Amino acid sequence: MNIRYLGHACVELSDGNHTLIIDPFLSGNPKASARADEIRVDHVLLTHGHSDHVGDTVQIAKASGATVVSTPEIAAYMGWQGVKAVGMNIGGTFDLGYAKVKMIQAFHSSGYVLEDDQRIVYMGLPTGLIVEWGGLSILHAGDTGLFGDMRLIGERNRLDLAFLPIGGHFTMGPEDALLAAEWFGAPHVVPLHYDTFPLIAQDGEAFVRALGDKGIRGTAMKPGDRIAL
Repeated sequence: MNIRYLGHACVELSDGNHTLIIDPFLSGNPKASARADEIRVDHVLLTHGHSDHVGDTVQIAKASGATVVSTPEIAAYMGWQGVKAVGMNIGGTFDLGYAKVKMIQAFHSSGYVLEDDQRIVYMGLPTGLIVEWGGLSILHAGDTGLFGDMRLIGERNRLDLAFLPIGGHFTMGPEDALLAAEWFGAPHVVPLHYDTFPLIAQDGEAFVRALGDKGIRGTAMKPGDRIAL
């Protein structure tokens, strides 16, 4: 499994035959390591409906012929934009054909802001995602604060890798994310959703050192970095 970090909360997973991308916020992202027109995938997974996660979904999905998988509200909105979409909900699992996606809870908000109309489109509940692919189980926690059922999710799922937000202000910060890492129980953790903007500036390397003190492997990926599992 090849994993590429594209900046903010955007992660691309590929086995060489199939590729999916999660939360493709590239255009307008000052730290993005790729352009939307460079991305070709089979599926786009969205954790929630904020613009820094929906990002370039429509452009990527149309160019790739990809299917968007997200909450029913986001799937409906994507369908209105002429994109193939499948809606699912928290607790459910969807078979992509080459991988399975389980949707879990997150504590956040979810609405798409239409600036020109001064209107917000309700996008359902925020979520996290567990991708099961080739014997691996990879968690993308989405945007979330700390919550006690992270421990239960860790007990119910044997996770190999967890992507956790650490930016603070909009999500949990490093201290809460460190506890989340312990509760989820993945042996390898990658911090996300930090340093894109001044409001979420954090020290990813310091977070990784703190993980190490807990016996957890951490990797502070820079946009464009890859890891192989």
